[in-house]
Amino acid sequence: MTGEERRQEILNTIMTSGHPISGRTLAAQYHVSRQVIVQDVALLRAGNYEIMSTPRGYIFHHSPKVQRVITVCHTDEQIEDELNTVVDMGGRVLDVFVNHEVYGNLRAQLSVFSRRNVKELQKSLESGESMPLKNLTSGVHCHTIEADSEGILDLIIEELKVKNYYLHDGE
Repeated sequence: MTGEERRQEILNTIMTSGHPISGRTLAAQYHVSRQVIVQDVALLRAGNYEIMSTPRGYIFHHSPKVQRVITVCHTDEQIEDELNTVVDMGGRVLDVFVNHEVYGNLRAQLSVFSRRNVKELQKSLESGESMPLKNLTSGVHCHTIEADSEGILDLIIEELKVKNYYLHDGE
């Protein structure tokens, strides 16, 4: 199991548990040290997952945010504008994924919450280290976007429609 896979499992365990889970319990479950669990939780928090430490263990803070999966299409040159449109209107872009005919569903966590995050992502893409997933599917890709209300999500989608990026809700 890779570190990323372990972190996803830890997140799922904490999110679905009805009670606090101790670092010792998680360490035993995933056959790693308690220090590795502490580091994994710190990385999850950095990814904007609201995990709280209590004297009895880790718990997930469920905030009243709403999410929607949207399908969009645009050029590489429009990536920055698309993401800025979402964050400028109070949204957060949690991930990007494509439904590839051969490889299936390919997903990458983005955690884009600000223009600074957008610039960092854009810089990484421009470095040539990798190409956007959307290029595997002729520009068509999906995002899970999050906001504090359905109304904000609706406004974001309306703006993406104006810019001709939005295709439809869902995958």
